[in-house]
Amino acid sequence: MFIVFIRVLLIYLTVLVFLRLMGKRQIGEMQPYELVITLIIADLATLPMSDTNIPILNGILPLAILVLIHFFITLLTRKSIGIRRLMNGKPEIIISPKGIEYQTLKQLNMNLDDLMEMIREKNFYSFDQVLYAIMETNGKISVIPTSENAPATAQDVGKNNPPAQLPKIVISDGKIVKEQLSELDMDVEQLKKLLNSLKIKKIKDLIILSIDNEGKIYYQLKNENFQIAYKD
Repeated sequence: MFIVFIRVLLIYLTVLVFLRLMGKRQIGEMQPYELVITLIIADLATLPMSDTNIPILNGILPLAILVLIHFFITLLTRKSIGIRRLMNGKPEIIISPKGIEYQTLKQLNMNLDDLMEMIREKNFYSFDQVLYAIMETNGKISVIPTSENAPATAQDVGKNNPPAQLPKIVISDGKIVKEQLSELDMDVEQLKKLLNSLKIKKIKDLIILSIDNEGKIYYQLKNENFQIAYKD
């Protein structure tokens, strides 16, 4: 009985340490590959707990290998936008200014009741209150309300709200996102001229650079605070 107690304690502490090393995300915030690894770890951890014939090292070793796989995949997704999209998918717009993107909804295996429920969770109760709804890669929904339904701030008093805009991320983790760039009717040369005007020498130094339809630029260099600028 004492041996079983010690085995359970060791496996529990090992899994706890490994999950802390993997990060502090909750289940609902995990990417698909992270969730799969976490579920396998949970399943494997029960085997050496219940079966004393399995050497404790043989129980811990597969867990360590899974954590290493997690670190390797995470490293690859940081370095490559293509691999990140392969492993995580990409955000999908399910409501746009045109209305509900029904084909996208079907591809996500969702129905209108699912969508309405998710909108209500964001405190919106009608589709016409939403300018954009975006299904994120972790399964959660982000909502950009229409101007008249956006929460009021002190700066809004006595002013007309500008139309809400969905910024285009044209540089992510030091890499150009060309499809986003084309949606702004820009090419790589124009982007480089813009970077020169912002005194940014190397694209790889940027964590993010986004541009909205108003020409507002949000960017942040590594180890620096974010900056706001405007296109000429």
